Amino acid sequence: MSRETQPTPDDSPAGGDTGDVADAEDGDGITDVDDAEDVGTAVTDESESDGTACVLWHRRDLRVADNPAVTYATREYDTVCPLFLFDPQFYTDGSLACDARRRFLHESLDDLGEQYAERGVDLVLAHGDPETILGQFVDRGWDVVTTAEPTGRYGRRRDDRLADRFGVTFVDGDGLRRGVDDPRENWSDHVETYFETDTVAPDDSGFGDHGVDSTVTTTAIEEQYDVSPEKTGVPKGGRRAGVARLDRFVDVIRSYPSSISSPSAAETGTSRLSGYLRFGCLSVREVYQRVQRDAPDGSGRSMFVSRLYWNRHYNQKLEDWPGWMDVAVNPVFRGFNRSNHDADLVETWKRGETGFPMVDASMRCLRETGWLNFRMRAMCASFFGYILEQPWRVGADWFYYHLVDADPAINYTQWQMQTGVTGVHSMRIYNPRKQVRDNDPDGEFVYRWVPELRDLPADYLDQPEKTPLHVQSECGVEVGEDYPRPIVGYEAKRQSAQDRFGKLQERASEAMADPEIRRRASFSRRGGPEPVADDDAGDGQGGGDSDQATLGSFE
Repeated sequence: MSRETQPTPDDSPAGGDTGDVADAEDGDGITDVDDAEDVGTAVTDESESDGTACVLWHRRDLRVADNPAVTYATREYDTVCPLFLFDPQFYTDGSLACDARRRFLHESLDDLGEQYAERGVDLVLAHGDPETILGQFVDRGWDVVTTAEPTGRYGRRRDDRLADRFGVTFVDGDGLRRGVDDPRENWSDHVETYFETDTVAPDDSGFGDHGVDSTVTTTAIEEQYDVSPEKTGVPKGGRRAGVARLDRFVDVIRSYPSSISSPSAAETGTSRLSGYLRFGCLSVREVYQRVQRDAPDGSGRSMFVSRLYWNRHYNQKLEDWPGWMDVAVNPVFRGFNRSNHDADLVETWKRGETGFPMVDASMRCLRETGWLNFRMRAMCASFFGYILEQPWRVGADWFYYHLVDADPAINYTQWQMQTGVTGVHSMRIYNPRKQVRDNDPDGEFVYRWVPELRDLPADYLDQPEKTPLHVQSECGVEVGEDYPRPIVGYEAKRQSAQDRFGKLQERASEAMADPEIRRRASFSRRGGPEPVADDDAGDGQGGGDSDQATLGSFE
């Protein structure tokens, strides 16, 4: 039995929001744990239902407002029990989730509990295997309702299993197309309708009295799993914090276009809403409507709105094919660079000790803060795949672990695109030296994250190894001792990448003759490339730094 979906509460192609954590951690790349310990049962024999009650299972949409599953449940059932399950799968050592992301989740759940309390109902928290706990409700006559969300790996297997066993109702309402032969047909019109349709709210009938008690708290979960975030500067999770951040961004959106490429400017000049969208504290639709209503007209507003379409675009990709998280979409590139895997080289990249200051600063920033602007994420991925010649998924999983806003749909599709394994995009090899000159000319970002270069004049930060010896002596920075020389020769590796990918281009294009592969790899109705560019060729911003395209590009 496939997963069942219900139409949006108002029967229009509009709906919910975007998530981001993997059910609050999502397809986290974990392995199944067969004997997860349950810390309580959440439901008792006194909680029998005659078929008029449902469990509203929150995973990533951690809000009440503009949540189509909330609207559906309160409209269709007399009694609704909002429930979040702490799945032990996402707290194991093998889980791709840093403690900072777990803390963001817990803060978002505390906020969600307050949202429900304002409506006179308790959010129930339980810990254990979802199949076991939901089964306890189903055995007592409760139905299970949740949102339909793109996911992969463990999350996909779990959802399919629960749909088969319990007949879970997955409420469709996030702007994505499901259950149609060609999701791309009229896609932009569909998403635009979703954005423009009024947001939804709980039905006036309310939630009833579910009579179910929580068996655990966020504090108890943090103590049990020793959740101790070490990252700094991480925003607080939850809807209230997200709304406040949205308020601030609307006031400064004019500066958005000039802030997106520079990592220092992006820290304060971009919306920083990605984590709140990832966890569903805010819906993509309500952010769209707030910006369209209150932000001043101009390039900042139009550019940001285009990002919201791209958010839905990449989530549609994962919804259509969950394999994005695991294998190259183009079969010609499956296993590509696997024979080159060098654990020492990868560790050097992870530590930010490659000898390329912009890469090193970005990798250290990622590890320390759990955030990085799009251009630096793309540069690090490009460097990892093209220049270091390492297998893309190793790098993608590292980013997914550290990013507080890690969205599987965006992270893994972008990693495949930025490392060239889709086979349908023009090669884009970011030049990390050019990135210093263009986006950190005064060295603000590099000096902050690579303090061993702080005394080196900014003119030499693009290539410290070229600093004259007398300058090194005068400023007290010895390249090769205080800061490493480049671990690879950039020009030679760049040429090697062009040669290697060039030899496979014909085969990669032939693979696109398969209609199914072509649909997965490209969102163009003609199967053509999405807009990307060679960084050395100019200022093309690729999949996220510029206005990029009209809505027609999504069809």
